[in-house]
Amino acid sequence: MTTNDSRCLRVGAVQMVSGGSLSRNLAEAERLITAAVGEGAELVALPENFALMPADESARRQAAEDDGSGTVQEFLRTQARCHGVWIVGGTIPLRAAERLRSACLVFNDQGERVARYDKIHLFDAALKSGAYAESASFEAGNDVTIFPGPRFTVGLAVCYDLRFPSQFKRLAEQGAELIVVPSAFTEETGRAHWELLVRARSIDTLAFVVAPAQGGVHDNGRRTYGDTLITSPWGEVLGRLKQGAGYVVTDLDAARLSQARERLPALNRGETHADRNA
Repeated sequence: MTTNDSRCLRVGAVQMVSGGSLSRNLAEAERLITAAVGEGAELVALPENFALMPADESARRQAAEDDGSGTVQEFLRTQARCHGVWIVGGTIPLRAAERLRSACLVFNDQGERVARYDKIHLFDAALKSGAYAESASFEAGNDVTIFPGPRFTVGLAVCYDLRFPSQFKRLAEQGAELIVVPSAFTEETGRAHWELLVRARSIDTLAFVVAPAQGGVHDNGRRTYGDTLITSPWGEVLGRLKQGAGYVVTDLDAARLSQARERLPALNRGETHADRNA
């Protein structure tokens, strides 16, 4: 089996243990972006809530920005432009009509914003470690996002979206070859499901998945699982960082993508009667 697809992209996935200080979080993000770029990363992805893991929801609302302006958005724009690197900006809270949106913003290597994705599936759960109710502060997004990135077509999802394969199927149907999933899985759910879900979504879509995570104990006492992962279209783990602040840098070779899709042409399979009634 041969392929003539010679595209290659060096990506960096940043893991953080963000706290309640915006300035400290941004300084740490800058340090890790700079380090990943120093190892040749052309696209760097940050985790969910990278700029702020607040003590309470009032602090989150106070830190929220209007779409198109604000400290965090300017930080992402500046980092992208100064380093000449694409930045997938984790998530930040943006003001909406009634509540907030958990928005993932993408800036190209010129510092231009090229994509926005609003988290569709909000994390409302009652776990042994505590209750979570994102819908109390956030409203859900309503559409998937793909965009032409550096050498690959890129799709976006966020954290809890990983549990909804239909969303990833839509991304694959619209041409996604690389899917970036900024996350902040709890320690409890991460231990049980994180790696399984990330690898499964790669297998579902026959695409690369880059999943930067939060990983440690935060100022507010929350424990996140970490285990930042980069996986191949065949579901292999290409890079990982288990716990603590840091980053992983990996080359994505389009030949892997082409070979996986040639070996297992599941994306080309037409829907059957059984699929429609499943």
